[in-house]
Amino acid sequence: GKSMATTERLGPSRTRRNSHKNILTRIRHGQISGGGLSRGTEMSEALLQERDQQAKWHGIPVMLQRLYDSSHLNSDLSQIHSIIKEVASCLSMEAMSFVTEDRRTAQESTSPNTYTFDLFGGVDLLVEILMRPTLTTQTNFPKMSDDLVKDCLSVLYNCCICMEGVTKSLASRDDFVMFLFTLMSNKKTFLQTATLIEDILGVRKEMIQLEGIPNLPSLVQSFNQQQLANFCRILSVTITEPDLGNDDKHTLLAKNAQQKTNLCPSHSEVNQVALLNIPGFIERLCKLATRKVSEASGASSLLLELQDWYTLLDNALVLDALMQMATEDAEQSSTESPDESSLVTSPLRHSLPQSMKIVHEIMYKVEVLYVLCVLLIGRQRNQVHRMLAEFKLIPGLNNLFDKLIWRKQTSTHVLHGQNQNCDCSPEISFKIQFLRLLQSFSDHHENKYLLLNAQELNELSAISLKANIPEVEALVNTDRNLICDGKKGLLTRLLSVMKKEPAESSFRFWQARAVESFLRGSTSYADQVFLLKRGLLEHILFCIIDSGCKSRDVLQSYFDLLGELMKFNIDSFKRFNKYVNTEEKFQTFMTQINSSLVDSNMLVRCIILSLDRFESQTDDVRVVEVLSECSLLSYMVRVENRLTILFRLVNIINVQTLTQENVSCLNTSLVVLMLARRRGKLSFYLNALREKEYTEKYPGCLLNNFHNLLRFWQRHYLNKDKDSTCLENSSCILFTYWKETVSVLLDSDRTSLCAIASYIDEAYMDLGRDFLEV
Repeated sequence: GKSMATTERLGPSRTRRNSHKNILTRIRHGQISGGGLSRGTEMSEALLQERDQQAKWHGIPVMLQRLYDSSHLNSDLSQIHSIIKEVASCLSMEAMSFVTEDRRTAQESTSPNTYTFDLFGGVDLLVEILMRPTLTTQTNFPKMSDDLVKDCLSVLYNCCICMEGVTKSLASRDDFVMFLFTLMSNKKTFLQTATLIEDILGVRKEMIQLEGIPNLPSLVQSFNQQQLANFCRILSVTITEPDLGNDDKHTLLAKNAQQKTNLCPSHSEVNQVALLNIPGFIERLCKLATRKVSEASGASSLLLELQDWYTLLDNALVLDALMQMATEDAEQSSTESPDESSLVTSPLRHSLPQSMKIVHEIMYKVEVLYVLCVLLIGRQRNQVHRMLAEFKLIPGLNNLFDKLIWRKQTSTHVLHGQNQNCDCSPEISFKIQFLRLLQSFSDHHENKYLLLNAQELNELSAISLKANIPEVEALVNTDRNLICDGKKGLLTRLLSVMKKEPAESSFRFWQARAVESFLRGSTSYADQVFLLKRGLLEHILFCIIDSGCKSRDVLQSYFDLLGELMKFNIDSFKRFNKYVNTEEKFQTFMTQINSSLVDSNMLVRCIILSLDRFESQTDDVRVVEVLSECSLLSYMVRVENRLTILFRLVNIINVQTLTQENVSCLNTSLVVLMLARRRGKLSFYLNALREKEYTEKYPGCLLNNFHNLLRFWQRHYLNKDKDSTCLENSSCILFTYWKETVSVLLDSDRTSLCAIASYIDEAYMDLGRDFLEV
């Protein structure tokens, strides 16, 4: 207890050099065990001062002792404030140097003051001071000023920057986290609060429940647009599944096992619903996403143009804080003589350059688009779609495209894998976020036609009319009041920048994904022709064959796009033939395809499906002509080429390594076998697989693997949640035929010529029987 701590002397038998170490040991021990000293403030000031110099504590424990003694509900707040200011100046330099030196793993040695402050209970004491008013029923105590609250929050934030342990311990206190959200309703302390919350939520083990925030709807409705944008930054952590970034890389076995355990909606899904239930929330986000830079207000008129600060500007909050400082400083200097020690000397104050305003606005938009994107792919997808259409998000973005979104060639950006979280410049993140939003918006959804303007929609109708095919229903149903206006729609603007993109630019991956999602779903001839007329096929072939592109991500997205563009489309194959007009070009193309079937198998699937359809249309002269002339189709006609592809597809994968990305290899191999089955050739293919095994001296290996894969396929796709319409739309083969074919192949009757089991010798049968029991 306190009396013991003040009377206990350090005996002379200890060497003086280590005595401060013993105090530390005892405090740490007390904090862990709950006995003894629980905070440094339980020691006498004399003792603390005596140790201070040797321990290089810079007077921090003494300050905390004073703070502790003077902090009671009815105490003089100005005294508390002056001590906190003193503490702040000891800690802020450490935080600054920490940020500028790149946040390494925090070490005590790099931030000794912060470490001492935490060790002697400073963090807990500040939390206590902040929260004390909410924990009392007493009503007439002095109210903390905004400045005092701000300074407390800044000290806590500085501690979080320097010591991850502090961030984690604050994050584990639910009461404190919820309390911080209530502080956001005060405009004066909003920025400091938001910055601290963001840091805390980033390390929290359990996702916070937005429904638990007191009066969430009215809190959000009280925000101005600038605050709402910063709030989006905080929200992003609460609505994203943890680890979603690497979705393609998780094995399907693991994901299916996880889905079994998580039957109820996840925290993030519950949070998404909570947001959608806030009146006006989506409408305001659409306004933020589409407003022009000139419409953005806020304290943008002044800012310190200090180069060193520039490194900190990875965060809209930091920029806002700077602006706030600049404005407050301007207000102050007009009423009093400027303080000499102030960082802001008057010559540095001048109006904010336009480029800075743009960067600021872009930072907001990144956060807003991210939240919209997550909501678009969530369970409430259709509701969100309706709202985004109604609030004209797409035409709004279309109007910003030239001036803001793609305003100039950003210096070519080195390629990152699609899943790497890179802290690129705001401009780059903004472009990628914009492209991801377009991809999610048009993927398998009829609202995709909102990406066009009236003239372009008429062009689609004309293409259908000329080809004598009915217009797609979604096109007919598109509400013309909600589409793009201007000379070009968003899709055609995207195509024109895509063609100008440098070969190794990482935007190519996202651009191709966005255009591909426009084509996905049931194949629409008019959509394909619309893009063909704009030279898309030649652009893709140039990239694959002539540009020397080596990036697997970019190639994969271009192969997928090419598949969607060519599927069942005679014109595409004619154009292909015209471009790939030498044996050398054709070989280069095939080498690119064969270098990674995981990347190119969707394209291979489209070619095989198209060939199958063309072979049934030989009464059409144009089809006959293309079949005889096109090098690509002639290649796929040859059974040995199709078999080689089949061997490789089955060999690339096994059940343990299946992911969202490579499961397409399994589906492509099934397409090959379904088409064979339709033509009564299934036994021929299975026999060929068996012969391949024997020549490779691995009897049973390929076929057992394939048998296991198909058993997994049944478990995976016959699951109630699984969306089989995607398989059906992309192949134009009814899902019932997929299911039947798999059942026939898995038949245990060894006399059936279509059952895999008939082709594996008894001795080699079922080497991998128990993988599914995992």
